[in-house]
Amino acid sequence: MEKKVLCPLMKGECVEDGAIRDGELVTCRFWTTVHGKHPQTGADVKENDCAIAWIPMLLIENSKVNRETGAAVESMRNTNVTSTSQFLNAMVAVAETNKRNQIK
Repeated sequence: MEKKVLCPLMKGECVEDGAIRDGELVTCRFWTTVHGKHPQTGADVKENDCAIAWIPMLLIENSKVNRETGAAVESMRNTNVTSTSQFLNAMVAVAETNKRNQIK
């Protein structure tokens, strides 16, 4: 039996862009080429498929990038807190030294 994929948006059979059906060239606005790396396997991807079919993989990739961004922001925050603390400690030390020198 031949597998038939139905398009949920166009209410019809999903066809590859540029396919010929009943002697006519068929186009689909949702047919998309994706180049890059698969977010779960790391394998190179260069495939044509329906944009709707790409959504799960792209959502996984988006989540991965968001986690990486969050980790980078947290790291920068921690560095900033440490630097600010060191700066404030140095300023307090300078102020105390100046105060002691004024008392003498």
